[in-house]
Amino acid sequence: MELSLTQFLTIDGVYQAPGGPEEDTVDGFTHGGWSAPFADDDFGVFMDSVFDRVDAFLLGRRTYDIFAGYWPKIDDPDNPVATKLNALPKYVATTTRTEADWAGTELLHGDIVAAVTALKDRPGRELQMHGSGVLAQTLLAAGLVDTMNLLTFPVVLGSGKRLFTETVRPTGFALTDSRTTSTGVLIASYRADGAPKYGDFSAG
Repeated sequence: MELSLTQFLTIDGVYQAPGGPEEDTVDGFTHGGWSAPFADDDFGVFMDSVFDRVDAFLLGRRTYDIFAGYWPKIDDPDNPVATKLNALPKYVATTTRTEADWAGTELLHGDIVAAVTALKDRPGRELQMHGSGVLAQTLLAAGLVDTMNLLTFPVVLGSGKRLFTETVRPTGFALTDSRTTSTGVLIASYRADGAPKYGDFSAG
């Protein structure tokens, strides 16, 4: 399976608490819910297309807790997100959880890089990460992320957790798709393309 990352970001790179005020208040973060005002049909169509490719999910513990508190309650058979999340395998990287009630959940302890490498060797289409910023940073640093869908929302916050830090491995990416929603969300999809390429403008 290919490992894909779908992440909501502000213009200044913040991924913390896009969905609601109480989603993640770590370090006194008070801007939760910054993505909600920009939801529209374009956004929904894109997210449905992402979930149409999934065969399994890989989640960090915090994202899993948020999802597990909401999606198991959604039993609409016509909801493509709920049906996939509730039916497909969910692998959760955690050092604190010892059990999980959401059907189809397997907890991953210990060497997460080795565990994810083994998951990627299984047959299937996409092993998808949604959110899970700390886990995403670990796997980006290990060079395990094959594709990224970065949804950049037209807002700057000035504080909060940022996805790309000094721990990320230098990597080149090829743009495979881009679009803009009616509310101004820039959706860009990328595929990992080896090491960055460098040049020198002064060389003429």
